[in-house]
Amino acid sequence: MRAMRLRQIREPLVAEVCVDPTPGPGEVRLRVRACGVCRTDLHIVDGDLSPIKSPVTPGHEIVGLVEAVGPGVTDVRLGERLGVCWLAGTCGVCRFCREGRENLCDAAEFTGWSRDGGYADCVIARADFCCPIPAEFSDADAAPLLCAGLIGFRAWRAACAGGGVRHLGLYGFGAAAHLLAQLAIFEGQTVYAFTRDQDDLAQALAMDLGCAWAGGSSERAPMALDAAIIFAPAGELVPLALAAVRKGGAVVCGGIHMSDIPSFGYALLWGERRLVSVANLTRQDAKDYLPWAAAAGVRPHAISYPLAEANQALDDLRSGAFAGAAVLRP
Repeated sequence: MRAMRLRQIREPLVAEVCVDPTPGPGEVRLRVRACGVCRTDLHIVDGDLSPIKSPVTPGHEIVGLVEAVGPGVTDVRLGERLGVCWLAGTCGVCRFCREGRENLCDAAEFTGWSRDGGYADCVIARADFCCPIPAEFSDADAAPLLCAGLIGFRAWRAACAGGGVRHLGLYGFGAAAHLLAQLAIFEGQTVYAFTRDQDDLAQALAMDLGCAWAGGSSERAPMALDAAIIFAPAGELVPLALAAVRKGGAVVCGGIHMSDIPSFGYALLWGERRLVSVANLTRQDAKDYLPWAAAAGVRPHAISYPLAEANQALDDLRSGAFAGAAVLRP
């Protein structure tokens, strides 16, 4: 097994070679075909999220083929292509799990944070937390959908919960936003992309994908938004998004980490505007989203890196050197 391991936060990943792990009860071993590079990986590497397991292999947008199964696994077959997402396991018995909100389980495990992830050529995962990949997607196209796509989808459903969303703003036009924009446009919504100021790459991608407008986050959209989703980990965007949303609209924070939100006047929230967050994802999200994305023709704009260049991929993500998503290929 080859893996890129995080041994010390804020230090480069270290290449290691070790014996292929053996799946335990209820687990499978997948031969990794592709693994997306997610901003959450960057938060783990940079120490924005406190370490849970150390050392750890990052990566939680994993597409692989089943090559070994552990005791008690009966519902997957060798050679089957499966996806492994951020949510790696839950207790199954707490209030949240019983209510269908397993994403909030206090005993949850997370791929690439509390369990070794997919910056490797094989990975161990709980079989019941793997998901089938629609045949329409290649390995590299499917990988970014397994977190960026899913969290965007969950945030979108939260934003649309009140109904009547025709004009949707997306703040931080990276992996999640460029995937969600395609789905929202397919569903008839008009999408406005907010990027870092003068981020020509992201703004060009947004317009190529069919967004109606693209500009800097400090700019105002041509009209009031019905809802806005913030994917960038920048708390200062919250007052800006609230100011851009009409009365009765929603602002959804979609990231697992965000800098502090500055104080703002109550007038920005008044008028029954909603400010909410989404946390993690559920297995049901994957069951709902992946076929929907396939039917909508969602495809990532992705750049591929060899596994050995994982540090370069993270550096490029950190600096905004590419638009869209990045994928590691063992």
